[in-house]
Amino acid sequence: MPQKSRRTRLGLVLAGSLVLAACGGGGFEEDTGDGSTAPASAEGPVELQMLIASSGDAETAAVQEAVDAWSEETGNSVTVTVASDMNQQLAQGFASGNPADVFYMDAGRFADYAQNGSLYAYADQLEDNDDFYESLRQAFTYDGTQYCAPKDFSSLALVINTASWEAAGLTEADVPTTWDELTEVAQTLTTDDQAGLGIGIGIDRLGAFVVQNGGWWLNEEATEPTAAIPEVEEALGYVQEQVQAGSFQMSNQLDAGWGGEAFGTERAAMTIEGNWIKGAMSNDYPNVEYIVAELPEGPAGKGTLTFTQCWGIAADSDAQAQAVELVRALTTVDQQMAFAEAFGVMPSRTSAADPYREQFPEDAAFIAGGEYGHGPINAPGMEQVVADLNSKLENFEQANLPTVLSEFDTNAAAALGQ
Repeated sequence: MPQKSRRTRLGLVLAGSLVLAACGGGGFEEDTGDGSTAPASAEGPVELQMLIASSGDAETAAVQEAVDAWSEETGNSVTVTVASDMNQQLAQGFASGNPADVFYMDAGRFADYAQNGSLYAYADQLEDNDDFYESLRQAFTYDGTQYCAPKDFSSLALVINTASWEAAGLTEADVPTTWDELTEVAQTLTTDDQAGLGIGIGIDRLGAFVVQNGGWWLNEEATEPTAAIPEVEEALGYVQEQVQAGSFQMSNQLDAGWGGEAFGTERAAMTIEGNWIKGAMSNDYPNVEYIVAELPEGPAGKGTLTFTQCWGIAADSDAQAQAVELVRALTTVDQQMAFAEAFGVMPSRTSAADPYREQFPEDAAFIAGGEYGHGPINAPGMEQVVADLNSKLENFEQANLPTVLSEFDTNAAAALGQ
């Protein structure tokens, strides 16, 4: 998509025709003749600014090592800044017209920034863009245009306490693959001290059941709300029935802040969480042994939720060509595997799935979700609407689901301008 604005600190006014190369040029846009716009390319070696939301020292060091290698190879340089408040610092940079050139962009906030023109759409310049998981590409698509390259991803899977499993007389053959089987094993695992399945509150966990039943909160184009349809209500109704029966419990019913805490403290024999649970288990609950399985299929088949970020590039950057080259370097299979080894993320490329499974066989259920997962609600102006929905689902056992879903549709329609 055409850029809305551009700072010109490195721009040069050139007479006559201008040809922009990947790492040369003069800071101008070029009409390519096909309706697209060539990237801005600053003259000579450039200093790119990168803003990241780091999970810790290991991630920061790995990103720094990767950009240092690219800088040495290309003669450019990259200054990496670790945000203390990513959302605030991104918003401030965009508002000032002086954002970082490259940055982490969360899928849950992507549509707002795509709509207001803050982002540079470069995905069509990546020759192997179709190697990224389709669900992740869709997470960064707005108004028919994919903007950026998925950086990595996480997905939800079923985490099972092996001691509780064996104590209940269950075997590997009993790992549930359908909702009926999940109901049965959760009932078998439930005791006076332990729920069969503990689930974190809100749609970032309950939404997996919605996907498994063929529903979603918005239509495929993310232009109309669709929560008040049978597929959504039936999925949530299935979970609510098990909660009322006592074999499923929400994390707040178990005095836990999230599903991982309910599982780690052994108040739940199973939970539905993402691959980030590995760090919590090794750090906080090292004595709890567990296995991970793919989520059971629902009536519509397999389904899970994916959580992802992309490498965003600013519409206001005057070194977009160099920024795209940096992203290419950061998203190779080898580099994504290096990031996986350094700080535990899963690669966003399908061609990296087999190497990842070979190196991290215990994560096979998580990486499998890339093939059939669903990203977050992808429409601008939905943050408060989703927050309102989550608040109404906090007392999930007693929630009036038809009313809650109808109110979501009303609020979402207003946010979407209907």
